[in-house]
Amino acid sequence: MIYTLTLNPSVDYIMELDSFEKGSLNRSRAESAFPGGKGINVSRVLHVLNVDSVALGFAGGYTGEYIKQFLHKEDIRTDFVEVEEASRINVKIKSDDETEVNGSGPSITEEHIAQLLDQISSLTADDMIVLAGSIPGSVPKTFYQEIAAQCQKQGTRVIIDAEKNLIQPVLPLKPFLIKPNHHELGEMFDVEIDSVEDAIRYGKKLKDTGVENVMVSMAEKGALLLTGEKVFYSSVPKGELKSSVGAGDSTVAGFLAGLSRGWSIEECFRLGTSAGSATAYSIGLCSSEKVKSLFDEIRITNI
Repeated sequence: MIYTLTLNPSVDYIMELDSFEKGSLNRSRAESAFPGGKGINVSRVLHVLNVDSVALGFAGGYTGEYIKQFLHKEDIRTDFVEVEEASRINVKIKSDDETEVNGSGPSITEEHIAQLLDQISSLTADDMIVLAGSIPGSVPKTFYQEIAAQCQKQGTRVIIDAEKNLIQPVLPLKPFLIKPNHHELGEMFDVEIDSVEDAIRYGKKLKDTGVENVMVSMAEKGALLLTGEKVFYSSVPKGELKSSVGAGDSTVAGFLAGLSRGWSIEECFRLGTSAGSATAYSIGLCSSEKVKSLFDEIRITNI
């Protein structure tokens, strides 16, 4: 089973305005609300690709209930640890440009953390867990490291997609997959990466730390997968960029969906990049139809 972990999920409340004036009364022309968080995005795209997952994390209050009910309506299983305070709301105002106001989220106690670790301790070598996104201020910054150490004992494969200071402590524990974009990869080595050649060079340095697979997305320049002694390059299908939000999460979901089907590593990579591109070319997360339409356009080469 694939498990996704979102430690600070949200209700993303999106308001669309013809214009926005600071300090004045503004009226929206459309509103929508969705559960937010990188792990939740992975679960939602896995569902689009007909792969089951279980969404883990912390949820509380009426907003936490909204998140759970929304996912249940999409037939996505959840097993959130219930917390006392309400899950956060992130307000996104879309007008000529986009303004975001993100909530801080509920306080997480040691008891809540212990409950979540108990859940994770029941995973097996047949399971995978995706550690995605930021960590709430009330949770120790070493929490991903603690989870990865527990999973290493159990043989549970760990996929991590987070910022530099959360990823680096996990590297000695040999995670199964890390998926930085080229900017994030550069930040890990305090360099600027502008070319495929540079991405390969520093991707190999990252892989040499013990990571089993490194996937690097490079926007219009394509993507790389470093696995074993091989480096695969993925082309970018044609399409109009509408939003990059969730594209990286979709890439992870597509890759894991391929693994769950027993596909070759190259075909898993192709499905990952097609799912990521499909989301980038959509408003919101990708549809299965969009993923299928792009899949055959993508060329994977061994370089």
